[in-house]
Order: sequence, then structure tokens, then C-alpha cells
Amino acid sequence: MTSPRATLVQVARHAGVSLASTSRALHGTGASPAMVERVRAAAAELGYRPHETGRSLRMRRTFQVAFAVADIGNPVYVEMLTAIHAVLSPHGYRVVVMSTGDTVASTVDLVRSLEGGFVDGMIISPLRVDDAFVAAVEEAAVPVVVIGRSLAAHGIDSVSTDSAGGIAQAVDHLLAVGRRRIGFLNGPLDTTPGEARQRGFDAATRAAAFTAGGTEVADDFTVTAGLAAAHRLLDRAHDARTPLDAVVAANDLLAIGAIRAAGERGLSVPGDLAVTGMDDTDIGRVYQPSLTSVSLGSGRRGHLAAELVLGLVDDGEERGRYVTVGPELIVRESSTPTPAPRKEDA
Repeated sequence: MTSPRATLVQVARHAGVSLASTSRALHGTGASPAMVERVRAAAAELGYRPHETGRSLRMRRTFQVAFAVADIGNPVYVEMLTAIHAVLSPHGYRVVVMSTGDTVASTVDLVRSLEGGFVDGMIISPLRVDDAFVAAVEEAAVPVVVIGRSLAAHGIDSVSTDSAGGIAQAVDHLLAVGRRRIGFLNGPLDTTPGEARQRGFDAATRAAAFTAGGTEVADDFTVTAGLAAAHRLLDRAHDARTPLDAVVAANDLLAIGAIRAAGERGLSVPGDLAVTGMDDTDIGRVYQPSLTSVSLGSGRRGHLAAELVLGLVDDGEERGRYVTVGPELIVRESSTPTPAPRKEDA
């Protein structure tokens, strides 16, 4: 049988102060430091916990922040969520995970649903951004922070990373270890990451002396889609009699699909085919071979976004701030200093 929950009245009696003084001390309003210390010590001794429903009604707050993404199964978003929770939880906020869907229309509908008042703010990482999405965020009923693209010009707080620069780092690494026939495995080009990473590969192709093996676009940023697209990429190179010796993938899941495709064709990684990913996720770190990947600071982006939304919700800070996180190449087993003798591409 559980013990009865301590009440505010019991805390006041234990501290030897009035009920009003106890309430002010616990909420940090109009109480001296000595009073706050005395009341909080009494609350801790009794195991008192504020009733969140009553707290929400008094302050017109839900003490909930939404985190909205297209695919919560993607390890990038899991790392973001962990960081967001670590920032918000000490301030008494819960994180509500929501799905944006994979279209702009579904994302816009989700932002507009914030009028229901079920959260105090939102952190959203949309795959696709257009004028309708921007307008919905500008008109949102609660503060919104966007991860993925700078929207500061629209007065929207945002956090982004230089994924185009990250692709350039991967290409430079492959060239440095002797690879010269490099293909690109991307996700849908109408998405924010797909567009930026394609731009990065195209720029690297123009800037460096290597034979670009072309781009193959997967249906999604998943292992299954990456497997199918990698076979198409390798088929095209084989038919052109210019077999690839490296593949740059737009994320770790696509890269794992590329490694699986290489294995199905009797090619070794990294001996016959070097593979790099992007996002530096847990699955890439433990995969065999472990994956060379560009870290885009997923946890750091989540941390920064949580700090931004907290500033908007709690402190009413001015909107339109923008912060960015730089890419960092992490070299592992899937790329090697020198290419091994190549088998005939099947």
C-alpha cells in the first residue's frame, strides 16, 4: 500500500510558515532566499511533489513540448530526442513525440493543430519546407523551433548543419585514400537533406579530379530503399564499364543498404568498394564493417533546439534566432587507406 501524497498544507506546517508563503517559495515568486530554502527543505523531507494539473491550470501551461519528425525510428531523431529531453526535463517539461508525415500538407496540418493548446511549444524537423509550411509556423499558436533549415529571415528560430560541407569532407577523404570512381547514393531530392547533400556532391565533383559515378536517388532514407538504389547505381556503373571503387551515401541507413548490396554482388567493403555515410549513428558505429560517417551533431542540434524553445516559452525571448552545427568526418573500417585489388563486378 502506497503512502498518502504529501500536501502543500503539510509542507507549510512542517516549515512553520503560512500556506501563501509556502506557495510563493515553491514557485519562486515573492519569497526571500531564506524562506525558499526553508520551504524546499521541508518539501524534500516530506517528499512533496507539486500536482502538475493544478500547476498547469494556474499558469495556463501544459508543461509539454512536442517533438515532431517524419520517422521516429530513424536513429538521428532518437539522438535528438534524448538531448531534447535532457534539456527540458529539469525545467519540468515532458516531451511529446509526434509524426509529421512525409508531405508538406500533413506537416502543415500538424503545426495548425497546435491551436488545441496541448503543448506549450514545438521542435520540428520537417523533411520538406515550402511557403505553406513557413506561413503555418509564423502563425502557430505556440513557439516553434525548426531543425533543418535556416528560417531566421522569417522570424522563426532554427537550428541547422552544413550537410553539403559534410559531403565534401567524405569525398575529400575518399580521394585521399586513393579512390577515384565515386558514386553518390542520395534520398529524395525534394527534401531538405536530399537537396543539400546533392548540392554538396555536385560541388565536390566540380572541384576535385575524380570520375563521378553519378547519383542514384532512393525512394526514402532507409536501409531497404538504399539497398535497391545501390544495386541500380552499381548496375549502371558496371554497364558503362566504369565500376565504382567508392560510394558516398547521404545517410547511414542508405550506406548500410549499399554495404548489403555490395555483399550480395560478391564485393568486399572496403576492399572492393569503400562506403561512407552521414549522421554518425549508433547503428553505423556497431555495424560490420563499422561505418565511416560524417557527424552532423544530431544530439547537439537537439540540445540547441531545446534551449531555443525553452527561451521562447519561459522567457519570451525575441524570435528569429539561428544557430548552426558544423560537420565532422569520423573514419572507420568501411573506408581504407588504399583500395584492394578489385574483383569483377557481377
